[in-house]
Amino acid sequence: MTVAVETGLWQLDPTASTVALRHRTMWGLVTVKGAFAAIAGQGEVRPDGSAVGTVTLDVASLDTGNAKRDTHLRSADFFDADNHPEITFAARSAELREGDTVHVVGQLTVRGVSRPLSFTGSLGAADAAGFTLNAEVTVDRAQFGMTWNQLGMIRGLTTIATTLRFTRTAA
Repeated sequence: MTVAVETGLWQLDPTASTVALRHRTMWGLVTVKGAFAAIAGQGEVRPDGSAVGTVTLDVASLDTGNAKRDTHLRSADFFDADNHPEITFAARSAELREGDTVHVVGQLTVRGVSRPLSFTGSLGAADAAGFTLNAEVTVDRAQFGMTWNQLGMIRGLTTIATTLRFTRTAA
């Protein structure tokens, strides 16, 4: 069964949304997990059922549960928050496919570097009041200029898990 989302403008509900990351470090022995506390976004569902939109993360809001590590992640070795305070994903096309599957094509910008990113997510909790998009994607941090790797401790891809809740924008 395909779920329909009403045409119109939608606003991200930051209180009901999460963007979390996890990355294996210490030669693959430890998984570092964190989440962005400050998330913003909006989207538009077009009459043909496709959607476009933007999600923005405040880099300084990343919390891994370790203040010293969080400070290092905000530094020029990683996210360079002083010069690039936001991470942005611009969805150029989001299309509902069979069932609740959503195919998303867009552009991810981290540290001022933009790269194409496409992924498959799932639509959940869709009704007249709002809808939720769940997705998990992997990215290579080196593609965004994050190559710091003391003693070869950090390898592999970073996984980003999202639960994005959108609600109807008041007219």
